[in-house]
Amino acid sequence: VLDFADEDDVTTLPADFMVRIAALEREIATWLARPRAEALREGYRVVIAGPPNLGKSTLFNVLVEADAAIATPIPGTTRDVLTRPVAYSGVPFLFADTAGLHDAAGDEVEAIGIERALDALDRADLVLWLGPEGEGPDGAWEIASQIDRGDGTLKRLARHRISAVTGAGIDALRADLVTTARAALPKPGEAALNERQHGLLRDAVRALGGARHENDPLLVAEGLRVARVAFDSLLGRTATEDMLDTLFGRFCIGK
Repeated sequence: VLDFADEDDVTTLPADFMVRIAALEREIATWLARPRAEALREGYRVVIAGPPNLGKSTLFNVLVEADAAIATPIPGTTRDVLTRPVAYSGVPFLFADTAGLHDAAGDEVEAIGIERALDALDRADLVLWLGPEGEGPDGAWEIASQIDRGDGTLKRLARHRISAVTGAGIDALRADLVTTARAALPKPGEAALNERQHGLLRDAVRALGGARHENDPLLVAEGLRVARVAFDSLLGRTATEDMLDTLFGRFCIGK
């Protein structure tokens, strides 16, 4: 169509052209929706978070089955993000204990710990929120902790009510974590994308979606070219653009 647009018998794209682009876009989108490969290597990342003195470190120690974190009644004991890998029923987890979240940090070290805790929340697959109900990040599980104490966390819609000291509710929490993580991990024998592959296919989907909404064949062709470049990078093919970028990036042509 681009090469012979001035000829009467070739003026438009085939009737099913956009339909075929949409079908390819949907097929790639199903791959993007699959669980990522990193979770198999690093484990399903579960972050325990909330204000100070709500039993985060005690729960962390119970879940990783070790005295990995120092647990004391003194607020601000945890100053950094502490992580430990563990497996339940063959499902890999990476649990993270974080500094207590509050506005009035006592010193610079505690402030840095809070900043790192917030970063850990952003990277979590799941957050166990021990703080006041409704104040945790979106999608967090509301956990009513320290139910063995009279002044424990009160929550109307807690997903789990636990005591890391007596063990109440811990088995149910573990079982729920296994079920949730297993659904989020790649199935046995199922191919999974790593971060690089996922990013390239995401670029291809965006290019195909843009091309599908264009009327000008030139703009459609550009969208398909961008998608092809993403496929070439995914498959390890050296495109002309890559060769020229390397040539001009590494050598001084003037010399």
